[in-house]
Amino acid sequence: MPCEYKLMPSPVGQLTLVARNGKLAAILWEAERANRVRLGELVEVNHSAVLLEAERQLNEYFAGTRECFELELDFDGTEFQKKVWGALLTIPFGETRSYSQIAQQIGNPKAVRAVGAANGRNPISIVAPCHRVIGAAGGLTGFAGGLEAKQYLLTLEDSEATRSLF
Repeated sequence: MPCEYKLMPSPVGQLTLVARNGKLAAILWEAERANRVRLGELVEVNHSAVLLEAERQLNEYFAGTRECFELELDFDGTEFQKKVWGALLTIPFGETRSYSQIAQQIGNPKAVRAVGAANGRNPISIVAPCHRVIGAAGGLTGFAGGLEAKQYLLTLEDSEATRSLF
């Protein structure tokens, strides 16, 4: 069964919202790297309830009126990746974590590089806030949407870590 998608303009470029089985499965970036997120066949559907709700909540987030998303998510990945992505969902709005802190949180403190790899494959960017994961020294590190988008999202959230970067 193909996934449904809807295009959405945003302050960080055009996003592709993807639904599978009535749940949000991905938010893809305009300059998405091929095969970063594997979804299969995509069919454009602009009237999907889940995609319209995701767009509404994302617009509220970009407008500064939403700090927490209330969407059903459909993560497709390995058990390790799902643990990392689940940990991302626990990072509060306006806060950041290091890759090391995420590795400790999931009970695998030596898996810092694997956490970084899983973070880079997070299919549901922004909602599962991989942009809130920064380097151990507090610097911005790789991000599927680009470092400029990561900086924008952190500034939007006015995180303490962001204030010290600029």
